[in-house]
Amino acid sequence: MAHFAQLDENNVVTQVIVVSNDDCTDSNGTETESIGVAFCQKLLGADTNWKQTSYNDNMRVRYAAIGYSYNASLDAFVPPQPYDSWTLDSGTADWVSPLGAAPALTDDQIAANSYYTWDESAYQADNTTGWVLETPE
Repeated sequence: MAHFAQLDENNVVTQVIVVSNDDCTDSNGTETESIGVAFCQKLLGADTNWKQTSYNDNMRVRYAAIGYSYNASLDAFVPPQPYDSWTLDSGTADWVSPLGAAPALTDDQIAANSYYTWDESAYQADNTTGWVLETPE
């Protein structure tokens, strides 16, 4: 089975559908995106925009999901930007915080089930902070 993501006018994924391999293969039995796109357009409208996606993440970096964007320059599906201060890493198509990855947890923090969350307000107030350690009660 092949998967295709429908994109709106801003390249945002609006739906993902499953297409039979028979509907996206050429006469030699080779799966071809353009044939799958033509099938999707025949099914859901000639003016629709489609990109193939892979459930196994072996094309376009990751599986497309509703609300993700297709970035043509990276040929990747990108999740929504989580915070205004985060930037897109063009090498991984992932969003990264301006302070880098969250700090490593100590053994005691791991034992306490602690984790880090991002606090955009804290970062905007003082651009040297942002990661906040959370510990469940």
